[in-house]
Amino acid sequence: MTKVYATGKRKSAIAKVWIKAGGGSLSINGKSLDEWLGGHEAIKMKVIQPLVLTSQEKALDIVAITFGGGYSAQAEALRHGISKALNLYDTSFRAILKPKGLLTRDSRVVERKKYGKRKARRSPQFSKR
Repeated sequence: MTKVYATGKRKSAIAKVWIKAGGGSLSINGKSLDEWLGGHEAIKMKVIQPLVLTSQEKALDIVAITFGGGYSAQAEALRHGISKALNLYDTSFRAILKPKGLLTRDSRVVERKKYGKRKARRSPQFSKR
């Protein structure tokens, strides 16, 4: 029984993911998916999307640790990590995951604040008088 490890990232969130053959359990930070995300059904579906596409929901055990960012970014980092781990587990899954964009790291991050500005690009309000 081989264990596969992959890291998923999104914004400042990181997810460390281990998958192995098993009964379909999903443990995130020592909690189940329902405990971890509560009532956020759309975000839960995002997390299990790579498993549903590859029909592996009941065939693999997943253990993950997430940190950094918010729960939504962590969920997307987890999706990225699961996709990468599935690709390493069985390379035939690449043809399913790649066209859906699940193996691509979403590189958009928050732009830093510049001096003389209120935010990254927002200028102070102009007063003519």
